[in-house]
Amino acid sequence: MSDPKGDAPPIDPWLLEKLVCPVTRTPLRWDAARQALLSDAAGLAYPVRDGVPVLLVREAAPL
Repeated sequence: MSDPKGDAPPIDPWLLEKLVCPVTRTPLRWDAARQALLSDAAGLAYPVRDGVPVLLVREAAPL
């Protein structure tokens, strides 16, 4: 089932609960507007490509 507004993360909710920022080890949150996982503690936005979170600092964008 797809989300017509695009607000739902393209990642399994179970997995999303387990993911943490590789820098701070704090939970990540989904930002539908950026289509990215955000680490508020690190001030970084990690991209999600084809449903796969890219948790590499060099790929992250500053918030």
